[in-house]
Amino acid sequence: MKKIIPALALLFISAAAEAETVYTVDSVDFPFRANEDTRSKIVAMIPGGTELTVLHRNTRSGFSKVKTSSGAEGYIISRNLTPTPGTKVQVNELNLKLAALIEENNIIKAELSASKGDNTQALTPNQSLLDERDRAKQELAELKIASTQTVQLKEQRDQLQERNIAIERELEQIKRENQAYQNTSNQDWFLYGGALALAGILLGFLLPKMAWKRKSSGWDTF
Repeated sequence: MKKIIPALALLFISAAAEAETVYTVDSVDFPFRANEDTRSKIVAMIPGGTELTVLHRNTRSGFSKVKTSSGAEGYIISRNLTPTPGTKVQVNELNLKLAALIEENNIIKAELSASKGDNTQALTPNQSLLDERDRAKQELAELKIASTQTVQLKEQRDQLQERNIAIERELEQIKRENQAYQNTSNQDWFLYGGALALAGILLGFLLPKMAWKRKSSGWDTF
């Protein structure tokens, strides 16, 4: 019994150490498979930026066993995982914070209006509410700036991806044109070779006749 307890504790510690929170790369949907094999059945498609828990990494197969927030377990290619959330998740979090601050600001405004209505003789509103409102405005402005920068980074990344795809298409077009040119060149050389062979055959056929005619002509003169 004493030997079993340390073994179970070691197993629990190793499992806890191996488990980590990761995110799918923020680009496209990724296949969520039943086994660590590209030919394995696809259970679902995991959207980019999804939060997952890594249960085990297999460096030999290149797959990681992960668990979704709903508890479903499966395998996904390890290179599609990143320890930090993508821009999509960051933008969503910033939007949530922005909405919360806007709501908080609206509540403060309502409280100020109610305070003015209840105390008509008060010339200035409660100072603490004003300070809180100013802080909320400042945080709102900072969040707007951060959100704008994140969106700009996402747009730049998308533009770079589109440019990369366009370059790959141009390279593929150049390869096809080179292949077509090479095929045409090979056909031309084949035709040239055929023409030379035909000319050789004709010369081989005509030269003996011309020599024979010369020979015959010489005998008649003599």
